[in-house]
Amino acid sequence: MTRTTARELAVVLSFSVGQGEPPEEAVDRFFEPEHYASLLGEGELFAQAPGGQLDYVKRLVGLVTERRQTLDDYIERYAHGWKPDRISRTAAAILRCAMAEILWIEDVPTASAINEAVELAKKYEPAETVSFLNGVLGGFVRGENLTEPEASPEATEPETKPEAAEA
Repeated sequence: MTRTTARELAVVLSFSVGQGEPPEEAVDRFFEPEHYASLLGEGELFAQAPGGQLDYVKRLVGLVTERRQTLDDYIERYAHGWKPDRISRTAAAILRCAMAEILWIEDVPTASAINEAVELAKKYEPAETVSFLNGVLGGFVRGENLTEPEASPEATEPETKPEAAEA
């Protein structure tokens, strides 16, 4: 399974988790072989179990669940002209996952997180929402100074993302 597919599964799980069940338990239950096999008829997304990407799915769903209020505060801050109730659950889940990757998962480049979020939104949302999502993520990255510096030939140490403060 690719990281792209794992990310999409994390989006699906991130808006279904939150009923008081710890995120790791919800993910484990979701991926129980019998339950996961029953989802095959739902679409190509469920054609393959996450295998080596399961830890990534758990981590991302955990971050989104545990830091949901912080992520929602960022969404509200950068969703200019959109009231929170106008944002679909799917778009909000995509935004939360992308922001969590940008803020707290070091091996995901910022540009990749944004691109993956936009591509995922294209599968589920109308063009207006895709543009909105792209704008929110771009504004978030610029507004929180999370842009990654251009690689320079003189650089000997890899650049890391700045620590993001809790909102």
